[in-house]
This record gives sequence, structure tokens and C-alpha cells, in this order.
Amino acid sequence: MDTLSPRRYVKLSSIRMQGLLLLVFSKLKHVPFIRDIQTTYTRTGFFGYWGNKGGVSARLSFYGHMLCFLNCHLAAHMDFASQRVDELEYIVGAQTFHCQKAPKIEDHRLMFWFGDLNFRIQDHGMHFVRSCIKDQNYDLLWSKDQLTMMKNREQILQQFDEGPLDFPPTYKFDLKSDTYDSRFYRTWFGFTGKKRKPAWTDRILWRLRSKAPPSDGPGEEEKKWSAEEEEEEEYPLRIRQDLYTSRMEYDISDHKPVVGVFTLQLRKKYDAPLVSLQPEGDWSADMDAMVLYRPLQPFASSAWDWIGLYKVGFCSVSDYITYTWVKDDQVASNEEVTRVYVSKEEIPVRGAQCVLCYYSNTLHSIIGVSEAFKVHESKVAAEEGFFHEKIGALELATFREDL
Repeated sequence: MDTLSPRRYVKLSSIRMQGLLLLVFSKLKHVPFIRDIQTTYTRTGFFGYWGNKGGVSARLSFYGHMLCFLNCHLAAHMDFASQRVDELEYIVGAQTFHCQKAPKIEDHRLMFWFGDLNFRIQDHGMHFVRSCIKDQNYDLLWSKDQLTMMKNREQILQQFDEGPLDFPPTYKFDLKSDTYDSRFYRTWFGFTGKKRKPAWTDRILWRLRSKAPPSDGPGEEEKKWSAEEEEEEEYPLRIRQDLYTSRMEYDISDHKPVVGVFTLQLRKKYDAPLVSLQPEGDWSADMDAMVLYRPLQPFASSAWDWIGLYKVGFCSVSDYITYTWVKDDQVASNEEVTRVYVSKEEIPVRGAQCVLCYYSNTLHSIIGVSEAFKVHESKVAAEEGFFHEKIGALELATFREDL
């Protein structure tokens, strides 16, 4: 968070299932155009009851294009390649979203699939694998990478693309080192386990939805595909991978992290936020304040919509200074502009550079961001010398009562 926030990234959503974590960040300029964020998870460990294995996902609309991100931790060990594919099929089939245009993962225009997929390098012996890694002859290992091999016969895998594996296998390392597994391990009943053979277990793949399959008749499904094809031709989306590598300097795990950088080229389905909003007049903790907002496009508003006051450079959607309910605190409204009340006791006493954000409960996202503006420090508190590092709204309220 401390690294991304100065670069104007905001955490929009997150989901965790035991050791699986998926975080969604965006640059602030894109935030009002990322809508309908939803997350879900599927357990596959211990017959579906345990979340040590499985998948977590996040889906969203990005300028109108449906994207989905799926992070998986699949079954381990050399002999379970087919089970890993079965688990992927189960996760993709089981996960659903409350979205009319893309209720399932496979309905999304673009899908990213990544994580500890646990596919191994088979057939080659330990010495040959390590020699290829040492000499950087990674291509000699590709044909025996299980994921590559399974793609030749598994239809679900053939939908995915992946960049070349031009980096060292990312598993398994001794902790706090760049040395591949060098220790023997105690297993059940006192037996000694083998050292793990290096493998590209950690992967990043993507799937750009193809055109509709041929159909025998003009049924409802065919009409749906035809409409989607026309929309995709009008609003094209292309993807390019710019970087695919591992970061060997990290040593806190027996895996090395993998990085993928992509460029999306697309035609935006909309280029205006749903709401514009701004502060009315000067803001300080000495007076109640008003927010003015105006819908720019029709959207399903809710009694649970709120407007948050954030410091410039805020880290996440939940990082607000204060918020006000759009419906409950509404003061006046006409066909164009609505005024919403903010109590002076909720405004920061010291002042700050701030922005206002409108959060839609229906779309699970921020749909409008104001220009940055200055909240002035409280003159009352300054004159009375009341400033200190941990001043809060309650202390100031008590202070005002004593005046």
C-alpha cells in the first residue's frame, strides 16, 4: 500500500481464502470507470471443504469491457496433473456472479488465470533439469512442462495463452536463498522424502474470448452470441504481454514470485463517469459543509449509496476520513443537482487536500471523483492552541461545548 499509493493507485477490492489472496488496484484516473466489482471463492481441498486449495476471483467492468481475474492454488505433486485440470474446470463452472451480461467466468471478454498452479516438469531427471537452469537453456525443458503438455489434449487449457517461460523455474527453493531444494525431509513413519525437482509452478495465463461457435439454427443462444459479436466488433479489445518473468531477489518463501505486465488496447464503451460531484464553498471544521452532485447518466441509485471524503493520495476505498449517506443526508434536490449535508464535526480539524468520491452500493464501486480541493484548518482550534497530533472529532466537539 505504501508503495502503490504515491503512484496514485487505489485498492478497490480484495478477497482471501486461507493462503490465497487477490487484490485489485487501479490508478485513480480509471476508478470511476471500473464498475460492478464482485468477488467469490471456491474450495477444492479435502473434498471441497478446505480452502487450502481452490480459487478466488474478482470480476469487473472496465470502460464497459467485462474482465475477470482468477487466482488458483491447485493440487500438488507430480502425478496429479489431470486432477489440476479437473479442479480448474470445477472452479470455472462453479463460480457465478450477479451480473446479467457475464454471470460466469467464461462469459467475460478477458480472463486472467494465475497462481500456484503446481504443474511440474516430468520425465527429465534432477541433474538434467538443474543443468538446463544453470546454463539458461530453459527451452529444453518446455516440452516436458506438464501445463504445456496438457494443453495439447485438454480443451479448457487450449483457450489460454501464455508468454514464453524465459525465466528460471520458481519452485522449490531453500528459504532465505536462491538455492533450489537441497534438503531431505522427514515424512510419515520416519521415511525420508525426496528433494523437489525445480518446476514452473507459478504461472500467469490469459484468455481473450473467441468468436461464437457455429450454430445450426437461430435459437436464443445464437442470437445472444450474434449480438455479442456485433458489440465486440464495434468495441474491440486487444491484449499484449510486455513482460513475463520471475523476481529472484525475494526469498521469504520456497516459491519465487512471477510478474506479468500487459497492455490493453480497447475502445471505451463510455468515457464519462456516472456522477460528477464537488464541494460547495470553502470547507473547514468550523462550519457545516455541502456536497453538490449531479448524475451524468442514469444508474440504479440506492439508499446505501454514500459520498466519502478522502485525503489526496488515499490508499483504498475504505480509507475515507468520513462519509455521508446520499439519501439520509440529502438537503435539497432538483432535476440537475442534489445537495448533501456534511457535519462540521466530521471534517478534519487540521485541514488537508481532499477529494470527494461517490460510492454506488449497487455497482460495488466508486462512480464519481471530484477535483482535489483544500479543506482549511479550523481557525477556532488554531486560535485556542488546541492542535495536537491525535486530535479527533470528539475532542473538538467537547472543546466547542466549553467555549
